[in-house]
Amino acid sequence: MGILYHPIVFVCLGIAAGLVAGIFLRKRFVEGHQSNIRAQSKQIIENAIVEAEQLKKEALLQSKEEAYQVKQALEQELKAERDELKDEMRQLNKKREALKHEWEGYDAKHAELLAGEKKLRQQEAQIESKLKDIDQLVDKQRYEMARIAGISQEEAKKMLMDSLESEARMDAAKRLAKIENEMKMEADRKGKNILALAISRYAGDYVADKTVSMVPLPNDEMKGRIIGREGRNIRAIEAATGIDIIIDDTPEAVILSGFNPVRREIARLALLQLISDGRIHPGRIEEVVAKVTKELEITIREAGEQATFDVGAHGVHVELINILGRLKYRTSYGQNVLQHSLEVAFLCGIMAAELGLDVKMAKRAGLLHDIGKAVDHEVEGSHAIIGRDLAKKYGEPEEVVYAIGAHHEDLPPQSVLDILVQSADALSGARPGARKEMLQSYVKRLEDLENIANGFNGVEKSYAIQAGRDLRIIVDSKKIKDSDAMLLCQDIAKAIETQLTYPGQIRVTVIRETRAVEYAR
Repeated sequence: MGILYHPIVFVCLGIAAGLVAGIFLRKRFVEGHQSNIRAQSKQIIENAIVEAEQLKKEALLQSKEEAYQVKQALEQELKAERDELKDEMRQLNKKREALKHEWEGYDAKHAELLAGEKKLRQQEAQIESKLKDIDQLVDKQRYEMARIAGISQEEAKKMLMDSLESEARMDAAKRLAKIENEMKMEADRKGKNILALAISRYAGDYVADKTVSMVPLPNDEMKGRIIGREGRNIRAIEAATGIDIIIDDTPEAVILSGFNPVRREIARLALLQLISDGRIHPGRIEEVVAKVTKELEITIREAGEQATFDVGAHGVHVELINILGRLKYRTSYGQNVLQHSLEVAFLCGIMAAELGLDVKMAKRAGLLHDIGKAVDHEVEGSHAIIGRDLAKKYGEPEEVVYAIGAHHEDLPPQSVLDILVQSADALSGARPGARKEMLQSYVKRLEDLENIANGFNGVEKSYAIQAGRDLRIIVDSKKIKDSDAMLLCQDIAKAIETQLTYPGQIRVTVIRETRAVEYAR
């Protein structure tokens, strides 16, 4: 009994009871938790099954809707194809009907051709029969002629053929002479009409502006400022521009001298700016000259671009445009070369249109024909050959290149375009007033040319044409032989060189011909 009531025993019993109770409670908790988990799992599974059923229904509906849309699209496409096939069938039916009508027409034409062929065969048979009859008659006549004349048939035939040949030659010569005269008259008339039309349609100025090489001064004191201390200013201007400045007794003006017109223009503009600014010293001079040079390069390029735009010449090389713009400051006998080139281009275009030629190509050749004058003071040779080489270098068409080289007959003309450029150049430069030449002196020069030619023995008539650039001389064929014509031409050319002063060159042509004249009475 003592042991049962011992405190340790009670503690052990308490602990054991606590453990039993804890185990029981834990078991009950685990069982409750497991039941909850089973219920939640069952609920999740049920929810998943419901959601799966819902997704299945939605997917089924969506697939049905997409299938319906695909079906609708296919039906529309099939309908469009059926409509297209119907249209094609209608067109094919129309074409079949048209071909049927054409075939019927061909059948009718074939029948007509067969009938015509049959008729032609009948006519050929009739003609052959008649030819046989004619041959028989000719043989009979030849036999009678031979019998009457007492000559053989071969001799009579030869006499007849000679007579016919002589008459045919005479008739052909008459017809040929008539045709040549008519063609010459017609060509002359048409040529004059074309030239007159070209001149009348081109409304250009008679006198172009001349490049000024004299710079006005506000007062004579400015000359000293231009010269500078010990001449340093004038030396700086001349070194920067390459132009000689002449300061003489001319009141309130200085003269610029130089062969390069662009440099002369740079010097003129720079000097005007320096005079206007008032600051004239070597540093300022170099600055102003550089500025003016850039501005003038822009002006030159714009002038070239404007010229090509006015004429309608597209695709011209940039360097060629710049060279063309330099002609704005180049003059020839007082005539501005750029203005002259534009005038030649328009005249070429008008005449090419009248002759049915390529108007754009003719204008292009006319615009570039004097391009060599922009650099002829820098390169040896005639400006026509220099211009030809420049045009060839920068990719111009072959016909334009050759026309440039042939416009002063440095090369023989090979096409109508070459003659057009020559004619337009002569029209622009030779008309009275176009260049710096008085009308009286112009007429007197022509008269002097004719008088010099008429002073030689054997000369019947002489004509100064193309504004005195060409002298045509007609000689007496009885006094002057063919071998003497060349010597006479050289003597007249030398006489003109020694007795006259004239711009450019004059071509002397001696014409000797024998004329046979007979009158039919």
